[in-house]
Amino acid sequence: MGLIAELKRRNVFRVAIAYLVLAWVVIQVSDVAVPALRLPEWVPSLVFFLGMIGFPFALFFAWAFELTPDGIKRDHQVDRPQSISHLTGRKLDFAIIALLVVALGYFAYDKFVHAPQTDMALAEVTQEASSPEAIEPATQVTENDKSIAVLPFVNMSSDPEQDYFSDGISEELLNLLTRIPELRVIARTSSFAYKGKDTSIADIARELNVDHVLEGSVRKAGNQVRVTVQLIHAKDSSHLWSETYDRTLNSIFVIQDEIAAAVVAQLKVELLGALPLTEEVDPEAHALFLQALKLLPEYTFDQSISLLQQALAIEPNYALAWLVLG
Repeated sequence: MGLIAELKRRNVFRVAIAYLVLAWVVIQVSDVAVPALRLPEWVPSLVFFLGMIGFPFALFFAWAFELTPDGIKRDHQVDRPQSISHLTGRKLDFAIIALLVVALGYFAYDKFVHAPQTDMALAEVTQEASSPEAIEPATQVTENDKSIAVLPFVNMSSDPEQDYFSDGISEELLNLLTRIPELRVIARTSSFAYKGKDTSIADIARELNVDHVLEGSVRKAGNQVRVTVQLIHAKDSSHLWSETYDRTLNSIFVIQDEIAAAVVAQLKVELLGALPLTEEVDPEAHALFLQALKLLPEYTFDQSISLLQQALAIEPNYALAWLVLG
C-alpha cells in the first residue's frame, strides 16, 4: 500500500483539515474574547503559538493510533478486518463540515455585516469631526480627556535579573487602571515600547496621544521593596504627584492599590463604581508568576510552566496563574 493510501486509511488528512479549521475558529474567537475579558495582549499570540505547536502532534497521533470500540490502540495492534477507521473517517467528515459551516458563517458575518457597519460608523465619525460646527466640541473633549500611559518602571536593584519584578508592577498597575472605565489607558504594547529608550515625556505623550504619564522605579532588596512613582502632566511636564513607598513584599498589592487611588484622585476622575483592587496572593507565588510572564515572550515555555506550577503549589487559588498555565 502506498504512503498516500495509508495516510488516507489512517485519516491523517482528515485530522489535519479538522485541526486547521478548528484552530482558525479558536484564533478568531480569542481575538474577540481577549479585549472583552480584558486579558493580557500576549494571549492571542500564545493561542496561535500553541495551535502551531499542536499541529504535528495531532498528525502523529492520527498516524500512530486508532480509535476502536475498546479504546485507543496503536495502529499495528488493530487487525485490518476489525478496523473501524472508515467509520471514524465519516465522523471526521461530519466534524469538518460542521466546523466549515461555523468558519464560513463567521467569515460571512465579519465580511458582510460587521465590516460594513464599522466602515459606516468610522465614516460618520470622520464626517462629523471634520464639520465646522464639530471642531469646537472635539477640542473640548480632548482637553477633558482623562488619558494616561504607564511606562515600564525602572529596575534600581543591584541585580539586573529583577527586571521581571519592576515590569510586573508596571503591568499590574496598567491592568488595574484599565479596569476603570472612566480612564483611557494606553495598551501595554505601546507604553512598554519605550523601555530603555531615552525619550522625553513630552515626546512620549505626543506619540501616544495622552495627557498624563505615570513613571517610576523599583528597588528590591530581600524582603524590602522601595517603589517611587511620579504622575506627570504631559502638557508642561509638571509633576502632579509623586510618592515613595518603603514596604515589605507582603505590602506590594496595597502599594498598587494606593497608587491607583492616588492617580484617580489627581486626575479628578469621577468613578461610577468602586475602585478596583489588586488580587492579593502569596508574595513568593506572585514573584514566580512574574518570572513566568517575563519568560513567555522568549518562548521558553518549559521554564514558564515550571514557574507557574511552583506558584500554584504555594497559592492553589491563584486565578491568573491558572489562566496563563491553561
